[in-house]
Amino acid sequence: MIRIGGGSGYWGESDMGLPQLLAEPDLDFVVFDYLAEITMSIMARAHAKDASLGYATDFVHSVIGKNLPEIAETGAKLLSNAGGVNPEKCAEAVRAKIAEAGLNLSVAAVTGDNLTQRAGDFANAREMFSGEGFPAADRIASINAYLGAFAIAEALNAGADIVITGRCADSALALAACIHSFGWKRDDWDKLSAGSLAGHLIECGPQASGGNFTDWEEVEDSLVDAGYPIAMVEADGTMVLTKPRGTGGAVTVGTVAEQLVYEIGDPQAYLLPDVTCDFSNVTLDQIALDQVRVAGATGRPAPASYKTSATFRDGYRIQTLWYFIGRDASAKARSFAKSAFKRANRKLAASGFDEYTETSIEAVGDDTHFGAFADAQDTRELAIKIAARHPDPKALTILLKEASGLALAAPPGLALYTGGRPSPSQVVRLFSFLVPKQDVPISIELDGKSLVYSENPVTIEASQPDAIDEPALPQSAGDMTTVLLRDLAYGRSGDKGNNANIGLIPRAKLFAPWIWHAVTTQVVEERFAHFLEGRVERFYMPGTGAMNLLLHDVLGGGGMASLRCDPQGKSYAQILLDMPVSIPRKLLREASLA
Repeated sequence: MIRIGGGSGYWGESDMGLPQLLAEPDLDFVVFDYLAEITMSIMARAHAKDASLGYATDFVHSVIGKNLPEIAETGAKLLSNAGGVNPEKCAEAVRAKIAEAGLNLSVAAVTGDNLTQRAGDFANAREMFSGEGFPAADRIASINAYLGAFAIAEALNAGADIVITGRCADSALALAACIHSFGWKRDDWDKLSAGSLAGHLIECGPQASGGNFTDWEEVEDSLVDAGYPIAMVEADGTMVLTKPRGTGGAVTVGTVAEQLVYEIGDPQAYLLPDVTCDFSNVTLDQIALDQVRVAGATGRPAPASYKTSATFRDGYRIQTLWYFIGRDASAKARSFAKSAFKRANRKLAASGFDEYTETSIEAVGDDTHFGAFADAQDTRELAIKIAARHPDPKALTILLKEASGLALAAPPGLALYTGGRPSPSQVVRLFSFLVPKQDVPISIELDGKSLVYSENPVTIEASQPDAIDEPALPQSAGDMTTVLLRDLAYGRSGDKGNNANIGLIPRAKLFAPWIWHAVTTQVVEERFAHFLEGRVERFYMPGTGAMNLLLHDVLGGGGMASLRCDPQGKSYAQILLDMPVSIPRKLLREASLA
């Protein structure tokens, strides 16, 4: 068995994870996930200005620099995608820290994911989801393929104590630890899927140990000291998820299940560079306090291509918040916002600008995020967000000026915020496409020496998974009652580009048929009609009784491109959990006694 800690979930995360994990006995690896599509574009801009930048500097200074004696003493190996668009320089900076401390640790850099200089090669590429054509080369900010785990494992095999990569699948870091430790082969599909699941469960740090948990009240008082997750993985791929002793949060079936369904799309076809994962029959069992046993992941052959993400510049946007207090605050705020746009549109026309590419008025405080199912009464406090997008940043300053100028002619109750005026920021959009693996050479450099490495992926056509039967309702239900979905299920949501993923896990598996038959695609379409522009898919996971929902084209462009208050769909589970569901009273009694 090996013990893998998850020390970071994104760039800018707290640095409290590593000291916790290094204090645990017999820890073998710590993985650090720093990258997202927008992170890559930010790092690419930094690298364009200074060739020595383009990586997560806090990994060097706050993680490595502050913990080197403990890292060396424990012997735990660190694996991180902190390299961003410049893994070599990140590795150099880490080596400098090691030298300053007078220690002897080997550092490897895995490269090959950065395809930005090859933008011209992809002119005929089509976007994976929308089918759109490739952006003009002069608009490209970054292009990175999601690499897999075997190159990282090879660096470990060669003696690396710290491995730094650029873009790779988030879960590949933990999978590499398993491949290195257990000698898994490229066609050990079930094991590769299980190792990927271990990485998926810990890649978001304390999100698996109480963070973002539906029942947040249970862990509220201890989250200030939230424990970072540890996956104790066995050679056959089964594992126990836990956290360091004495830390806050909790590791329960509920907290782990929420991370299981997080952003996986079709749970029978979660595509990763090294394997096609099937998590539909994964089981979760609480075996002790803060210990959940995870089993049942299966796999099929990996895709023949790397998913590749390009980010590109697409004009500018501006957004500004205004606050109204008093009776009819919602009506006053909306009137103010509409007037601001009327003034700005007049000034645009007079100044020779085209109309705004996109505009947005969103209120926070009057239930509008619930669409047709809002139930808020007249609110006396409201924040209104005014946002717009335009190719020319000067056109956006007109909107801000006119909104500000309207303040003295606004309805009563406008509370002036003096935190400074926003300025236009560049819109960065995501373009996802496929690149054949043979077209992406990978290199490994270990302490200044190049290692001979060939990816040699196994190219077997993946078989289709067995069809899953929908859960059936019993013939006789008995006396029925209506409760909120949150009383029956946990929920977690997130994004993939412009799509949102909502996972629902029954609190008791006997609720699963009733949730499945209540939360239909039609119901979800109605609940999100004010956001949704595409279709809704749903998938059943018999191992846990969970349901995974995939809402297409629902985030207003997603990520940094969206003008929405929630461009990543993080609140969508909370919106859905407020819907009513009919269920037999006897099931509620049975669940309470279980």
